[in-house]
Amino acid sequence: MVSTVGWVVIVIVAVIVLYLIYLYNSLIRLKIRVDNAWSQIDVQLKRRYDLIPNLVNTVKGYMKHERTVLENITKMRAALIKGPMASRAKADNVITEALKTIFAVAENYPNLKASENFKMLQEELAGTESKIAYARQFYNDSVQDLNIRINVWPSSLMANTMRLKEKEFFKTAEKERGPIKVEF
Repeated sequence: MVSTVGWVVIVIVAVIVLYLIYLYNSLIRLKIRVDNAWSQIDVQLKRRYDLIPNLVNTVKGYMKHERTVLENITKMRAALIKGPMASRAKADNVITEALKTIFAVAENYPNLKASENFKMLQEELAGTESKIAYARQFYNDSVQDLNIRINVWPSSLMANTMRLKEKEFFKTAEKERGPIKVEF
């Protein structure tokens, strides 16, 4: 027969085991959420990657003297799909700047601006840019949740035993943080 003290010990051990299971599962859930959030960024970057050649081909005829912008987009497009997260984030920032340039230059070409194909691609890219922005924010929110969990006690003990490391936030390029200069 188990005494009252024995039952108390059994209940305490059961509560501790259940809590450890909860901690483990919550850390795994957060890790998977971060991986999924990065995958969502990846999906939108791939969508942008697929749209860029259509945009470049549409704009090429109108922008003969803007060749460097188009070449930069083409170079960065390759880096966008391959490599580590940091290089892909850098390529994403370069492409974002180049696309802004294309749309600004397009203002100088009324026929291009009036082209239905260009308008459709511009709308598609604008929608994709919004989705990329949302995916970046979701990724950073997920990274924040995971990093907090990895660093606060007692979940930090479980994270250490699982060898979980902090994830890096998706960062904006330094030049995009400054004030925007608008000229007419």
